Amino acid sequence: MKELEYPFDPELLVKKRRALKKKLLADGVSRLHKKIAILGGSTTDFVKQSLELFLLNFGIEPEFYESDYGRFYQDAVFCNEQLEAFAPDFVYVCTSNRNLEHYPELSMGKEQAEQLLESEAGRYAQVWESLGKRFHVPILQNNFEKPYFRLLGNRDTADFRGRVHFINELNARFADAAAARSDLYLVDLDYISSDYGLKQWSDPFYWYMYKCAAAIPAVPYLAFNVACIIKALLGKNKKGLVLDLDNTLWGGVIGDDGPEGIRIGHEDSEGQAFFEFQQYLKLLKQTGLVLAVDSKNDETNAVAGLNHPEGVLRPDDFAEIKANWETKGKNLSSIASDLSVLPESLVFVDDNPAERHQVKLDHPEVSAPEIEDVSHYIGVIDRSGFFENVQLSADDLRRAQMYRQNAERKQAQSRFSDYGEFLDSLEMKAEIRPFEPLYYQRLSQLANKSNQFNLTTRRYTPEEIQAVAEDPRFVTLYARLWDRFGDNGVVSEIIGRIDGSVLRIELWLMSCRVLKRDLEKAMADVLLEQAQLRGLSAIVGTYLPTPKNHMVSGMLGELGYVRISGSTEGESVWMLKLLDSSGKKIDCAKLNCHIAVNAVTHGDGQ
Repeated sequence: MKELEYPFDPELLVKKRRALKKKLLADGVSRLHKKIAILGGSTTDFVKQSLELFLLNFGIEPEFYESDYGRFYQDAVFCNEQLEAFAPDFVYVCTSNRNLEHYPELSMGKEQAEQLLESEAGRYAQVWESLGKRFHVPILQNNFEKPYFRLLGNRDTADFRGRVHFINELNARFADAAAARSDLYLVDLDYISSDYGLKQWSDPFYWYMYKCAAAIPAVPYLAFNVACIIKALLGKNKKGLVLDLDNTLWGGVIGDDGPEGIRIGHEDSEGQAFFEFQQYLKLLKQTGLVLAVDSKNDETNAVAGLNHPEGVLRPDDFAEIKANWETKGKNLSSIASDLSVLPESLVFVDDNPAERHQVKLDHPEVSAPEIEDVSHYIGVIDRSGFFENVQLSADDLRRAQMYRQNAERKQAQSRFSDYGEFLDSLEMKAEIRPFEPLYYQRLSQLANKSNQFNLTTRRYTPEEIQAVAEDPRFVTLYARLWDRFGDNGVVSEIIGRIDGSVLRIELWLMSCRVLKRDLEKAMADVLLEQAQLRGLSAIVGTYLPTPKNHMVSGMLGELGYVRISGSTEGESVWMLKLLDSSGKKIDCAKLNCHIAVNAVTHGDGQ
């Protein structure tokens, strides 16, 4: 919904909340249902209302538990039957500097101030420890905004008795805790309030009148950031940017002005703005985002512009370059197909509102931010929350390279008339093992992001991944795939629960990066082997349809399973028998012909 995209009008969101919510719920979108507990140190009703709108817009339908006023610590640390029964999927500790119990006094020595700091940090550590043990879910925690006044003026930030210094040190301890705990995610209230304007953010009127720690017009900015973290944890981030060229990556029209006439570099203010925008995109690429070009241009001109000596981005920074005279919507479809991603996972960036409109007509689900002046391109994209980062794995850092390698594989495929020969030419090798601690974060990330090749679309936190990995009642498998183009990373996982003599598949998914490589056959073979080692009589899998996973509706049938209930279009249950009626082992043919599975461990699933 346009009203909920950055830059949004916060006062409109507050005034029109009910109408916007009604419109969102009537749009027919299938949403994830998630339970969110808000443990507040002040009035949080306005936060909850705005958070609900942003989550609905992200495809998440929230159900809330809201603590009584100021009781965040009690709800977190002590037993609360209502909260326990609620069983949240996320806990948000919504505190502010209004909840700090003490600041250093001017008469204190440095050691006393340090003890005060440790006491305050320890109080919150107790909150996280208790929540983590009780619920095993992601914990979102505000750090602290700067104080409304500085008793020591500019010295306040350096003097150990200063309030600014105290909050800076406390925020540093929060950052260390978030780095050490896999379940703790900081909401950077310090940055958000500064970006909004601290004086307006902390306007005391709203505290005195409503006991709101932030000004009510500022609350949507806080809620938007919280929603971005939640949608990122649920795998709803965007995966890449599809970029126009003329007046988007450089000033001017290269077809008219020639490479020497476009504006980029340090010669003038406009050229410097485009230069810094390219720098920003290069930095985004380092986080694993894929870049692609979608431009109405001759390819020769496009490449010449990208090779401009004053530019930052080069042709090999882009996984795809579509420079032609097709519609941009059609090019975007082609780019998504070549990268094996859904169009909705891409952000279209073009200075021309008519082109943005055309792409939105073809792909309503694609984000196309309204950029006008190049000096604000970075700010709009950065604050839109498309790429909220909750964890940065080695696979993330390689992702842009992986997408480019995928495009190279597509080109290689076109040289073969026999698809099996093409698969053999990839020289694929897979490591298929039970879950390992090294990959818990990646496996959780994959479970939360994969939507197309996913039988049940169940979501798992890192703690839940660890729990099933350490539980002998479960069979777990992950797959890492290499080929002659490079390492694809950890791209598939299975979780099966042993129920009597049957193994029930609770999760089976694969990254879209490796679709149609027969990896599911290699996984099926190893799963079969693991079930047989445990003497099980059958494997049962369920297909739960979603708007995005139709491609796996018949996968189990293709792997030799027999449908025992349901239909081909709706929910269905499938079985692979391992023992006959006399208890004799049934010989099941190997399915994998093209992947060398060279590092399989036969363990107990731990």
